Amino acid sequence: MTMHTLSVLVENKPGVLARVSGLFSRRGFNIDSLAVGETENPDVSRITIVVNAESSPLEQVTKQLNKLVNVLKIVELDSSVSVARELLLVKVRADRSARAQVLETVNLFRARVVDVAADTLTIEATGTPDKLDALLRDLEPFGIKEMVQSGLVAIGRGSRAITAGPALRAA
Repeated sequence: MTMHTLSVLVENKPGVLARVSGLFSRRGFNIDSLAVGETENPDVSRITIVVNAESSPLEQVTKQLNKLVNVLKIVELDSSVSVARELLLVKVRADRSARAQVLETVNLFRARVVDVAADTLTIEATGTPDKLDALLRDLEPFGIKEMVQSGLVAIGRGSRAITAGPALRAA
């Protein structure tokens, strides 16, 4: 099985996300990552779905997705022609003796401290899943108290946009 990143443009209406994710669950696919947000057009949302699947069953799901009335466009984003990032917020134990080492790690990964308490630092980092995993591995010895990670968001490289076109402008 291989990881696939789908960018699905949908009408920005209630219930659309439930129908899209329901289609994957009914077919037995586990969604590894899901991120949804409005696009530059407030009537259109972009759902970024990461799924670990074989290509031919995934092709069947995308064909069924295309049949949903609220789905406008589906594009599989190849990692070589797209930019993909996740957001991580992590609260790390950092008493006075460890604080300098934690800050050194934060700087090494080009992350930033967004909250400081007497015994913890809250760190914000963006990057590829591999980069964020490496940051977490380096922070783990200090003690991770809490963390939250967004789903992957991705967009194609270059000037071409998937949100252009008459069908999307009419949505």
